[in-house]
Amino acid sequence: MRVISLCPSNTEIVEYLGLTHLLVGVDDFSDWPTAIRDLPKLGPDLSIKMDLVEQLEPDIVLASLSVPGMEKNVEALQERGIPHIVLNPQSLEDIEQDLIRTAEVLGVPESGVKAAQEFRSRLERVKELSNNRGHHPKLYWEWWPKPIFTPGKINWLTEISTAAGAVNVFADVDLASVQTDWEDVLRRKPDYICLAWVGVRKNKVQKSTVTKRQGYDQLGYPSDNQILILEEELYCRPSPRLLDGLEKLYGLIHD
Repeated sequence: MRVISLCPSNTEIVEYLGLTHLLVGVDDFSDWPTAIRDLPKLGPDLSIKMDLVEQLEPDIVLASLSVPGMEKNVEALQERGIPHIVLNPQSLEDIEQDLIRTAEVLGVPESGVKAAQEFRSRLERVKELSNNRGHHPKLYWEWWPKPIFTPGKINWLTEISTAAGAVNVFADVDLASVQTDWEDVLRRKPDYICLAWVGVRKNKVQKSTVTKRQGYDQLGYPSDNQILILEEELYCRPSPRLLDGLEKLYGLIHD
C-alpha cells in the first residue's frame, strides 16, 4: 500500500505499528522515526499541498483533526475523492483504538491488536508503580508561555499526570486547552512546573522564562530543579510516544 500521513502523531502511529515502510509522503513537521527523513514533504500540517498528495497516488491518507484548522485538509481530501481516514484522539484510550483502526485500514489488523495490547500493558505497568506511591505531586503543564496555555481536564496530559502518580493542577477545568495567567498558576501552588512548549525544541526553552516571572518566589521551591524542561514531541502529540514521556516523567517526579 501507498500511505500518506498528514501530521506527526499519525506518522508515529504508523511507526508503532511497524509499517513505516508503507509511507510515501508526510507533512513537514513529522520528524520521527529517522526512516522518514528522505520522504517527500507535503507542507506544514495546517497547509498541506494537496496537488502533491494527489501526485503521489496514495491508497490511503491518514488525516487528523488534532489541531484546530486541520478541517480544511479533510475537506480538500473529500473534494478530490482521495481515500482517507480521519484520526482525532483526545485520550490514551483513543490512541489505543486508533492503533487498531489504522492497522485495519492498512490491511494488517493483527498488528493493530498486538500494538494496542503492548500500549495498554506499558501504561498499566507505570500505573501499578504509581499506585504504590503515597505522595501525588501537583503538576503545572505549560504548553505556551505568552499568553499562557495549559492542558485542562479533557486532555491526555491529565491522564499522563495521573498515570505517573501526580495531579494536573488544571484538571478541574473542563476543557482540553486552557488559556490562563501566571497569577492563576501561583494560586494553585504546583510542586513541579513542566515546560513543553508546542513546536519548540527542548534546547530552546529556558528556566529563566519562569524564574523571572513576578511572584515566582511565592512557590517556595528549594531550587529550580522543580522546573522540568521536557521534550514537546513526547508530551504534546497524541501518539503512542506519550508512553515514553510518561515513563520519563515518572522517573523525574519520584526520586
